[in-house]
Amino acid sequence: MMIFLSSCSQLGPDFMKNGRNEYNKVLANTNDEEMLLNLVRRRYADSIAILEVNSVSTSLEWKRGGGLIANIFQGADNDNLGVRSDGSYSEKPTITYLPLQGSDYVRNVLSPIQPEIILLLTRSGWSIERLLRLTTNKINGINNASEASGPTPIFEPSYKQFKVLAKNFYQLHQKNIVSFGYQIEGNNNGLALLIRPKFKESKEVKDLMAILKLSTSNTIIPLATSFSSGAEGENIEINLRSLAGIQFFLSHGVLIPHDDIINKRVKVTKTKDGQNFNWQNILSDLFVVYSQKEKPINASVKVKYRGHWFFIKDNDMESKYTLMLLNQITALQSGSLEKVGPVLTLPVSK
Repeated sequence: MMIFLSSCSQLGPDFMKNGRNEYNKVLANTNDEEMLLNLVRRRYADSIAILEVNSVSTSLEWKRGGGLIANIFQGADNDNLGVRSDGSYSEKPTITYLPLQGSDYVRNVLSPIQPEIILLLTRSGWSIERLLRLTTNKINGINNASEASGPTPIFEPSYKQFKVLAKNFYQLHQKNIVSFGYQIEGNNNGLALLIRPKFKESKEVKDLMAILKLSTSNTIIPLATSFSSGAEGENIEINLRSLAGIQFFLSHGVLIPHDDIINKRVKVTKTKDGQNFNWQNILSDLFVVYSQKEKPINASVKVKYRGHWFFIKDNDMESKYTLMLLNQITALQSGSLEKVGPVLTLPVSK
């Protein structure tokens, strides 16, 4: 009798295929969960913490063995022939967490975001409307609920005119009538809004100029992130939120359980006539976090906090995109950002 024992095929590729994908999914999911948890905590005026996954490493070990056992005795009924094999698999993951803290981190969180971030993200395909509503406090004095860039305000903020302005910017940007970029003038590289010269006299551009109270005849209008020394009506002054301000702003999209409202566990904003202000008037088409006692089954990301589940619905694409954008802004604001290349350079000719 001849018996062939073949060795097992290599298991390493299978382990890597399954293990890497699982680590990838868990890392992405837990990042979203941590971000969502911190937004909820900000709404409750609770302190937040960020624990970053600094590194993930794992070692895989597979041990195998085998043998042939033969016991032969007189008599057909006593002949025994057997094959024995055994194996064991072990995985030893090592995950390193890094708490983000210290003066440098706090400074990045509390400093206004860099304008270059908006330019980069706009060029990457993000809607200018979503970006402006998320990152901007004011443009030429037009208020984008700037009071919500910190702890919940007492009275309802001003926001309606800014929503119209952001929509106008989006429509003009989509039609390639306006764009943002760098103005090269001498040795100074300044941010600017470019109006395509052939659209200068169009109704859309005139409406935009009227909203921004711009009187300049230039088609390249400088953007200033601080009080400008230029003549009034010739510059666009843009006041940008900090990363903490963006988080506070979005935290007002969390729908708080009724019990927590009546028991004053969160601060409630009032309208001019003394009624509770509904933050969904501002955020319903941008970012909504639902809450309920039972564990949700239709959530793209969920966290449990204070006895309730807070979650973003899996079919709420606007909220999912806003959370994705917030993650990208957070990553960009955490490091240095160089100029976004020549593709954003604007000509100096008018």
